[in-house]
Amino acid sequence: MATASARHILVKDEALCKELKEKINSGEISFEEAAKQNSTCPSGVRGGALGTFGPGQMVPEFDRVVFNDEVGVVHGPVRTQFGYHLLIITERS
Repeated sequence: MATASARHILVKDEALCKELKEKINSGEISFEEAAKQNSTCPSGVRGGALGTFGPGQMVPEFDRVVFNDEVGVVHGPVRTQFGYHLLIITERS
């Protein structure tokens, strides 16, 4: 079975999500710091770290990105019922 590890940042609006992505990609702030300062998810205190998980353990919109898209790149905004996510896949097997 495939597994992946990822970090994410959850915010309520798409504009903030896009703004954070620009700041991370430009090197203005690290993904981990942006998660600590902005994420509304409890994982924010851990820099957005979600640990290791398999397909079906996260919402479908999240799974699609984590198990199909490029590792080590900031993806998003990804909209789910919780809000808007930025996510970075740190490992996948």
